[in-house]
Amino acid sequence: MDYKPRFAQPFTLSEARLLDVETITEEIARLQNSLQHLSNTQETLQEYVASVQPGEEVDRDITKAIEENETVIGSQSERISILKMALADKGIVAGSHYDIAPPLPRVAVAPASTAQTPAPPTDDGGVDL
Repeated sequence: MDYKPRFAQPFTLSEARLLDVETITEEIARLQNSLQHLSNTQETLQEYVASVQPGEEVDRDITKAIEENETVIGSQSERISILKMALADKGIVAGSHYDIAPPLPRVAVAPASTAQTPAPPTDDGGVDL
């Protein structure tokens, strides 16, 4: 059985099966890293589009970039699926370690606390290492 991808891929499932496990897992990790960066870029671009005032035109390059990124995200996600199928054919179950991580939330850094630092611990007669 062979897999028919929706997107053009640089290799087929049959070709992926010929790769060694280390190559497959490294490629999965590389693609996941790329997807994380693409997701962050998409979020930034979409925030920009949402901030455009009514009546203003959104830059065509921005909308084109969003569309192209969606295609690349779909293609790379599909490529990870092909690689996971190749791992499964080798008897390796690609668990959650190889799942695509959701984008990390952006966290605002709180200002330094003005609380007093705790007092050093008292000598309780324990062993110092």
